Amino acid sequence: MPTVRDVMSSELVTVQASTMVIEAARTMFSGSAGSALVLDGGKLTGIFTERDIMRALANEPDAGRSSRVARWMTSDPVTIGPNATVGEALDRMLAGHFRHLPVMEGEVVVGIVSMRDLARNIAKK
Repeated sequence: MPTVRDVMSSELVTVQASTMVIEAARTMFSGSAGSALVLDGGKLTGIFTERDIMRALANEPDAGRSSRVARWMTSDPVTIGPNATVGEALDRMLAGHFRHLPVMEGEVVVGIVSMRDLARNIAKK
């Protein structure tokens, strides 16, 4: 079975916790990404997703310009290692009800795997 390393993206879209929601949305859009990893000094502190943007705007219509990513992100997100199988990544995503999983090698972020990455891998068979 293929590993997470085989299907993950190593092109990371990142923001800081202090970034305004609108800027994070622009960064995600320009990177064609459904999520942004929140880094502080190179260390993963959270993940900010399309769902977080919707939640922010549903709760505060002006959140894009008045709120920072820190308020809406998921802190200390669930992660997976690059040598885990695609099946393990899928199980972890389904159990946690999320679509993006940061890939860590020790304390270093080496990629991100999405539900779309996993679906593409399955569709190739």
